[in-house]
Amino acid sequence: MKTKSLSKNPLAGVIAVAVALSGSSTVFAADQKIALEEVIVTAQKREQNMQDVPVAVTAFSAEDLNNAGVQDVTEIQKTAPNVTMQVSRGTNTTLTAYVRGIGQADPLWGFEPGVGLYVDDVYLARPQGGVLDVYDVERIEVLRGPQGTLYGKNTIGGAVKYVTKRLTGEPELSISGALGSYNQRDIKIAGQLPLIEDKLLFGASVAQFKRDGFGEFLVSGDDNYNKDVTAARVSLEFLPTDNLSFLFSADKTDDDSNAKGGHRMTPSVYLPSEPIPSSVYDTYADMDTYNSVESSGASLTVSWDINDAVRLKSITAYREGDTYTNIDFDNTSLPSAHVPAVYNDDQTTQEFQLSYTGEKLEMVGGLYYYEGTASGAFDVILGAFNAAGPFDPSLGSFDALSAGSVDTTSYAAYMHATYTFNDTWALTLGGRYTMDEKSADVYKEQLFVDGTSSAVGGQDLLSLAVLTDYQNDNEWKKFSPRISVDYTLNDDTLIYASYSEGFKSGGFDMRGDASKNPGTVDGFDPETVETYELGVKAELFDGRVRMNAAAFYSDYTDMQVTVQESTDGGSNYVSSVLNAGESKIKGFELEVVGQITESLSAALMTGFIDAEYLSVETQTPAGTVDLADDWSFANTPEKVASLKLNYARSLGNWGDIALSAGASYRSETQIFQVESAIDEDSYTLWDASAVWYSADEHWTVGLHAKNITDEEYRVGGYNFANLGGEEVVVGYYGNPRTVSLNFGYQF
Repeated sequence: MKTKSLSKNPLAGVIAVAVALSGSSTVFAADQKIALEEVIVTAQKREQNMQDVPVAVTAFSAEDLNNAGVQDVTEIQKTAPNVTMQVSRGTNTTLTAYVRGIGQADPLWGFEPGVGLYVDDVYLARPQGGVLDVYDVERIEVLRGPQGTLYGKNTIGGAVKYVTKRLTGEPELSISGALGSYNQRDIKIAGQLPLIEDKLLFGASVAQFKRDGFGEFLVSGDDNYNKDVTAARVSLEFLPTDNLSFLFSADKTDDDSNAKGGHRMTPSVYLPSEPIPSSVYDTYADMDTYNSVESSGASLTVSWDINDAVRLKSITAYREGDTYTNIDFDNTSLPSAHVPAVYNDDQTTQEFQLSYTGEKLEMVGGLYYYEGTASGAFDVILGAFNAAGPFDPSLGSFDALSAGSVDTTSYAAYMHATYTFNDTWALTLGGRYTMDEKSADVYKEQLFVDGTSSAVGGQDLLSLAVLTDYQNDNEWKKFSPRISVDYTLNDDTLIYASYSEGFKSGGFDMRGDASKNPGTVDGFDPETVETYELGVKAELFDGRVRMNAAAFYSDYTDMQVTVQESTDGGSNYVSSVLNAGESKIKGFELEVVGQITESLSAALMTGFIDAEYLSVETQTPAGTVDLADDWSFANTPEKVASLKLNYARSLGNWGDIALSAGASYRSETQIFQVESAIDEDSYTLWDASAVWYSADEHWTVGLHAKNITDEEYRVGGYNFANLGGEEVVVGYYGNPRTVSLNFGYQF
């Protein structure tokens, strides 16, 4: 049963109290020496105090992540305003990321993300493997709003930066693990040492994350929602001189968790005796549960401090990924609607940066090159729904194979400069020019018999008809500017107003059926965002309160939307990806952190978005129809909020303890643009942690409870009005209540 909320927004009361406290001078009138620690970020590709950066950014330090028991990057959506980071439907490690209403709903190759994901300044182009587990990390930064000038295309919503722990030159070795609910058993080992003192440093880390399923496949007995991930990272840094460094890093992650079955929410007309599973984590899906996601990469970063003011930096990287997975779309024991799929991608990137830091002027500029291939194939095996099957032929159609690849080459040049006129005023100007080239090879055929095709590891099957078979290419040129005016009210308050642009690259629809929609061979163009933002960053009460707020307005044009349109002026409808959408997005974000006493602190976050489609045009037999009034933004709750209390104190010879408890709220969320049965009501998640640090700084023990009230909430799903002649509604859910005991030893 879903836990019932006491009110529409149960955090409203506690938020009001927290805001009142944070604004009350009596609360902070005690010891004025108590202050919050400075937070350093690299949002503008140089190290800065977060309060001096005219960008909406939230940062999580390694200590923050450890004290909260954060396991992967999806958990940061709990405390970052207007951010959605969730596991994509039917997957374990594919990331669905949205910031301020903009993201990527479809992880298929051919489509691009709207939120850029970076590991140590290396861009990860594909969402497969994007649910990064937290280990060997220094901090995570979430940048909100278009980041097109410094970070390039596909960051029109924002960017997420995963920064790994740097080598220090000191010998270190740590072992940590976790035991928890559903037989959780994690182990992490990390260490580093100087191979040649002050000249050659080496570091390595390895982690394994295992857990039994939250539910099971009721037909086969296999675990559902289990976890089996192994990850490793090595680093080698050479420091030939005091002003020159070479840092080589390599990483690899293997996800061997089972394929994920969904919760069938509607009864099957063909299997009336098969009930809807009582647990949302159980499924009657009869598909093969084999799943494998492998991702790896290597990078070389060369940094040369030419003098005290000028630094030249080169970042060279290569990454690749391979995925094999299965999805059962009807999620019954009926052998029908199975989709085995493979994804393959590789990318090579090169970036040169030149930065300058002077008394009045700070600037960074560079050149960027990207070359990558994203490819894949999937079968749609209708099985019992097939026209050749036991049911009425009108209920289905023949099986199909879709396959193809997209080759992308991008070139970009950028410059970002801040000039400080005096102690009060500063101006930031930036621009990035990008040339994006794409070539696509798209193939789709109708198969005469059931089975897995050779494209996904099966055998050659008899082809009934080739529906799509084309090669095409396109190129786009875009300029993404940024301007920011900064006003320093006093030493503790920055007010900024900015204008920025960004674009998501165009592409080709890998599902396109050229036999019904010849226009699919032309692909679709980039979409663009123009954002106006007004922000304030302030430290109050002698540094005991940090308050960051931002209001924004975005014009979102040439949106890439998937519509059902008539291609012949009649009743022949086909799915098409068009630049047919236009919308506006406005919102507000507030983050407050307060050090109430030497031991007690509080953190408050709230975000609000009003996102509205202005036009979505499609063709019908009656002519052009605008669907804007019937569409809403997907994966974008109107309101989010969180409140967290932290208590830390010394226990003398017994060490130190850090206690925390908090709640995060998300309002109603629409999964797709059109309302459906899988849309999620508002919900609140309650978490609590207790972490003990030994006095000798060797031992760490933590107890973490997540989703304490065992709230049941959907994060994705499928809604088919007619799949094989029946309505099929399938949901995928977030984690249930879990408790883990974490432990670590630092040698």
